[in-house]
This record gives sequence, C-alpha cells and structure tokens, in this order.
Amino acid sequence: MRTQVAIVGAGPAGSLLSLLLRRHGIESVVVERQTKEYVLGRIRAGVLEWTTVELLRAAGLADRLDAEGHVHDSVKIGWRGEEILSIDFQRLTGKPMMSYGQTMIQEDLYLAAEAEGANIVFGASDVEIHDVTTDQPWVRFTADGEQVRLDCDYVAGCDGYHGVSRATIPADAKTEYEKAYPFGWLGILSETPPLPHLIYANHERGFALCSQRNPMLSRYYVQCPLDDTVDDWSDDRFWTELLARLPVSEGEQLVTGPSIEKSIAPLRSYVCEPMSHGRLFLAGDAAHIVPPTGAKGLNLAVSDVHYLSEALAAHYAGDSAPLAAYSATALHRVWSSVRFSWWMTTLLHRFPDQTVFDQRIQEEDLTHLAASEASQTNVAEQYVGLDL
Repeated sequence: MRTQVAIVGAGPAGSLLSLLLRRHGIESVVVERQTKEYVLGRIRAGVLEWTTVELLRAAGLADRLDAEGHVHDSVKIGWRGEEILSIDFQRLTGKPMMSYGQTMIQEDLYLAAEAEGANIVFGASDVEIHDVTTDQPWVRFTADGEQVRLDCDYVAGCDGYHGVSRATIPADAKTEYEKAYPFGWLGILSETPPLPHLIYANHERGFALCSQRNPMLSRYYVQCPLDDTVDDWSDDRFWTELLARLPVSEGEQLVTGPSIEKSIAPLRSYVCEPMSHGRLFLAGDAAHIVPPTGAKGLNLAVSDVHYLSEALAAHYAGDSAPLAAYSATALHRVWSSVRFSWWMTTLLHRFPDQTVFDQRIQEEDLTHLAASEASQTNVAEQYVGLDL
C-alpha cells in the first residue's frame, strides 16, 4: 500500500488533518489502533477558540457546528464564595468562543470521511514507524489479521501522548519538558440544563468549573486529590462540593441530577521539542499536553494540523520552506498556550502546600484582574485564541 501522507491516529487531530489534506488534493491513509466506537465514546474538551470555529467552518464542517454550538461572549470567575468577575470577550477582543463537544466534532469528521471515501483503518495493531530520516519512510501495522506495509512520503504522528509516534524519535533527538500538578479534576456529565455561562471558581476548598455541551447536557468539574477514585465520589457528594465552591448567586441557579459519566483526570503540562524528526511530524497530544484550565488542548491540535496541512500543500506545490519551519511555527503557539494554561491553573487551584498567605495572594490577583481592563483584555485575547 502507498500514499502521500501516512497519519497515525484517527482522533480529532488525525482525522482533521486527513480532511484538510483532501481539500488540497493530497492523499492520506489514517491508521488508528482503537475501534471507531471507542474513539467516539471518549469524553473530551468542548470549548473552542474562535480561530478553531473558523477553521472548522472553512473545512466544510459548519452545518452542525453553527446549529448546535453555543456561542459565549464572556466567562465568569468567582472567588471568596461571593465575588464574581465577568470577562467580556466580545467587547474586549471582538471575538466570542463556542461550546461544542469534541465528540460532536469527531462525529462530524467521520461523517465527512465516509462521504468523501477517506481511507481510515480502525483496529490497527502493532503499529511501527520506520525510516523517517530517509526519503522513503513507511509504517507497518496489522489489520484484520494481516500485516500491512504502508509506504509514504511523510508520516504525521497524531496518536496522542501514549502513542508510537513520539516514541519513534530517539531520546537524543528531542527535548521533553514536563510539569505534573499535585491534583486532578473530577468531571461529570449530567442531563440537566447548564448555567447560561462558563464559570470558574477559586475557593479555599479547591477549584470548580461549570461548562456545557448543549441546552440539556452539562459538564461540571471539581478539583480533587490525585489518589481519589470515582468510587469515592457519589453524585450527592459531588453536587454538595460543587455548590460549596461556587458563588452563592450561581449556586442558586444550578440544576442537579444523576450523572451519566464520571471520571478523574490528572493535570500536567508537557512539550516535546522539536515537533518533527526527519519526515515524521507530530501534532496534538503526541507533541504537547496542557492542563484543561485554559481550554487549549483541542484548540492546539487544530492549529497544529492547520500549520501542517498548509506546509505540506506548499511543499507539494514546490515550496518546502513552510514544512521545514513547521515545528518552530507550531511551538510558538504551543508555548503561549502552555504558559496561559499554567497561569490559569496556578491562579485558580488550591495547592496541597498552599498557605493562607498564598490563598490571599490568589484572591488579590483576582481583585486586580476585576479592576483592570488591561488585564482582562490580556486574558480575553489568550482565551479566545491568538491569530494564526
């Protein structure tokens, strides 16, 4: 089997890259170790930068996005259990943001792939990437009990943090930066009407976040210890803790109900440099991870594959400079998002060794943010997404 670009991973990054390459007339084969049903069943982010919205529209995914996505002009931050700051994105930057679940984006991408006859191999095992430092790279995998060799011009590694792509790069050819945070997020989905806006909360009991997926599907989070398990958290305990951390005025509007999904995720910051090695290019979680506080993970994956698809299109048209610059181009945006996500995490969470002094410093930072339009503009610009 032969193609121009072999894509490892059929999550949002890999399947969007395949779609964008088709728009440029570039062939690809996507290799995914999980089943289609497994990929669609993963619960992930749902807050889109406006740049991401525009890129998805340009890729031909506008219909459901515009019909079901919920546009937000602002985000709220609460602290001390009573004070609330509203940061008006539209007024400060001219851009809103959108709530639209990653599962819905994945469904849209797979529907487009099926309609256009894209080649996605699900359930591929024993995936190996070979000869990326030559001009004849290839990928080997097993599908339906048969071993397959896929020859290609380039390999795009979109298979996440635990995938084979980054591991293919020798240790002496990459530098890895990592920061692990000493807490996790307990998240639930509830078939209840969400609050009309996103709200973050800084509280002495820990961080909380109220988000949404659609008018009858809510996504809520509370900070919890890393050694907690889902079994430690009944629905009643979760709602009690969430209400304790929210400003009273917001808690009074909250509609509670049974959870339909519950999980705990650790938080970390991670970057691999460079995001390329020979003819292998990393995108999305294969190259970087950010804590979800800044809502950047999915958005970074989208910007990565935008840069990569444009660079590959330029290469096949005779200009290889953008492809050579891909890693540096993508990393500029990556590190900006890593810094912003770290800052949001540091500002809003209760750390295990945090003193009363530290908590008061956080509260004073929030008080200053509430009083300074310049500071709010800085936050708003980063939250809705910098221009590509």
